[in-house]
Amino acid sequence: MTQQTESMNNTESLTDKSIEKNEQAKIIQDLIEAEEQITKIDKATSKNKKEIKQIEDSNTWIYSKPLRKSAKALRKVTKKEREIQQEQIIAELEKELATTNRELFQAKQKLQEMELEQLPLHEDQIGRFLREKRDNGELMAFLHYAVQHKKQLQTNYATALKYIARLYMNENEDYRNWVYQKVFSALTNEEIPEFMVRAGIGENTLSLQHVASFRGSLNQRMRKLQWQGMLPEWQLDDKKLAYQFVKSLGIRTPWVSDEVYSLETLPIKEGVVIKPVDGAGSRGVYVVHSIDNIVDLKRGKQLNSWDELLEQMHKDLITHWVEKDEWMLEELILEDPEKHIPARDVKFYTFYGKVGVILEITRFPEPRYCWWNASGERIHVGKYEEQVFKGKGVSQEELSMVNELSKKIPTPFVRIDFLRAHDGLVFGEFTPKPGNYDEFDKNTDQILGDYFLRAESQLTNDLLAGKVFHEFNQMRNFAQQQ
Repeated sequence: MTQQTESMNNTESLTDKSIEKNEQAKIIQDLIEAEEQITKIDKATSKNKKEIKQIEDSNTWIYSKPLRKSAKALRKVTKKEREIQQEQIIAELEKELATTNRELFQAKQKLQEMELEQLPLHEDQIGRFLREKRDNGELMAFLHYAVQHKKQLQTNYATALKYIARLYMNENEDYRNWVYQKVFSALTNEEIPEFMVRAGIGENTLSLQHVASFRGSLNQRMRKLQWQGMLPEWQLDDKKLAYQFVKSLGIRTPWVSDEVYSLETLPIKEGVVIKPVDGAGSRGVYVVHSIDNIVDLKRGKQLNSWDELLEQMHKDLITHWVEKDEWMLEELILEDPEKHIPARDVKFYTFYGKVGVILEITRFPEPRYCWWNASGERIHVGKYEEQVFKGKGVSQEELSMVNELSKKIPTPFVRIDFLRAHDGLVFGEFTPKPGNYDEFDKNTDQILGDYFLRAESQLTNDLLAGKVFHEFNQMRNFAQQQ
């Protein structure tokens, strides 16, 4: 059955590509024919003008001038008729030229409309296509067209797909469910009609996994943040509060300076990590092994003096890689202290007591990535596919520790980041909104979306049952007293 389905999908794909190629070929043919018609009309017009000029310059025309004058009255009607005839010919040619130009414009417009759709969906090719539009002064016009065209095209396809699904509402349930699943895969959550969702409730239920989306859930979470101004996971975005919280749970954290420094007050110190107080990712993070051995973590660049470090930090500020001249010092955690190998990152995507996926990263000499699921299997999620390596993974004890930590936080999702030291995991930070969370492939996005929805449901049940988050509330009280 799987092979048959794959064969059907391959056939559909080949058919679609064949249709697209035929359509583009037809448009190109129309362009060629239209341009040929313009050339034909131009040549005909030029030929007529040339012939008239030849007649007027001929000896016959010149020597016949007296005769033409004497016969003027006789030829008056004939000349008038010829002028009318010539005007009619010119009018017809102009009309034909206008029609051809209009058809050419329409054909070119149609080709532009299809051009982006015909491109292989590769970021470099699409980027090149759009850069050409900008260089030709056509980008804003294309933006307007693309917005309108996408809306209209999406509406048309959604209407067609929903109508197909409606035609199978009262058919055999197996047939109906197969059609619904097919339609589900192409509709956004907002486009899915109620009658299809209704099929997911009952005895012979239809899976509604297609409505789950990690991207969509986090987008909605950001909207809630706009309303409320603060959400539980965002309180933990403060690194000092985060350290206090995890310390209360007996989890190891690195030493962190109490003082906030500027570039002028930053002390010269070895065996530390310099971080922005309000940093994002590894931007502005510097690993200081010694005064002449400093690593710019984001760029994977070696710095050889303290002056070079300060110069690079200054660039971070003026380029807005780092927003504020506020820095903190943190204990340097190494995976291999003897060889000065920096600790690798181990980032857990947690959903209120359950780890969904794990991202393991080595950053030097260049970033490399390895994804894991909670069962300890290496997986592909659609991100960093060209920079993978075979990581070490995590132990069951480490996984259990992270699950327990996650369940102490009243939120459906937060990423918990650790460093892999030579003697175990050391807490790094909480990340409420991971960067580029929209880049997971569709399957991973749906799986993590299901994790998110389950976490929301479990959290609601626990709150209704009277669960109190003691350590988290202590951290909140401390923050309010500051």
